[in-house]
Amino acid sequence: MLQQKVKAVIAEVGKVVVGQEYMINRLLVGLFTNGHVLLEGVPGLAKTLTVNTLAEVLHLDFQRIQFTPDLMPSDLIGTMIYNQKDGKFEVKKGPIFSNLILADEVNRSPAKVQSALLEAMQEKQVTIGETSFKLDRPFLVLATQNPVDQEGTYPLPEAQVDRFMLKVTVDYPSKAQELEVMRRMSNMTFDKTVNVLLSKEDIFKIRDEINKVEISESLEHYIIELVYATRNPLDYNLKQEAEYIQYGVSPRASINLNLAAKAIAFMEGRDYVLPEDIKEIAYDVMNHRILLNYEAEADGITTKDIVQRILNKIPIG
Repeated sequence: MLQQKVKAVIAEVGKVVVGQEYMINRLLVGLFTNGHVLLEGVPGLAKTLTVNTLAEVLHLDFQRIQFTPDLMPSDLIGTMIYNQKDGKFEVKKGPIFSNLILADEVNRSPAKVQSALLEAMQEKQVTIGETSFKLDRPFLVLATQNPVDQEGTYPLPEAQVDRFMLKVTVDYPSKAQELEVMRRMSNMTFDKTVNVLLSKEDIFKIRDEINKVEISESLEHYIIELVYATRNPLDYNLKQEAEYIQYGVSPRASINLNLAAKAIAFMEGRDYVLPEDIKEIAYDVMNHRILLNYEAEADGITTKDIVQRILNKIPIG
């Protein structure tokens, strides 16, 4: 059973990474639905370790790219190099030509580099010189960013953030989890070796299975109502929320909410979507697509609050 393999993957990554089951689950949702994931959290929360370990368990080509203010687009996608011996230009491919890309601290690089990355994400190809190159399959970008109030960061524009299927907030571990992290990582002989449990072929099979997951017409309408409630809150008697929302979510939200709910259902061993699947993933799909105004910030209102209120208000079916 493919679902059993998925559970085994989560457990295998857990041998190395402590207390980040939620993040691992969301990374797999992105991978299985061909959607990119934005991870937000302060440094030191095992984001890089998690992605690296996951790549090993899935036996995928992995590249970590550290985004810095002096990074150039050519450092990412590659460039043309002149071969003096042959008198010709040759293509030198960049690290973007891998299955799993960890774009570390993506908001520390200038807009032109962010743009090059996000174009590759959207088109699944890059152009070097006059030639376009298809990127490997599967191709998944997992970008990390520090909270934008930190120094030396370039906030990603809303239009670019919208291209990420999910935005996952990575939290601090609990006391018990941090104790286990401390014990493991202060043991200099701790074995980080993991077993390969899923192949590329398995990933493509899982994508086919997720595509077959049924979602009822009433739940399709439920997704549309959730999305519209962010755009026209007054139509749903969300008067207080209307004062805080500057822009609602884009149509990508409904597409990705449908896809992600199917992935959640599949990973739970079902071939049909339940309302709980939609509610479980709604925040990660919608939170980076809702733009709040200054009034919300002044009142301490977050996108999580808004999404929760909408979920509480909108009836199912």
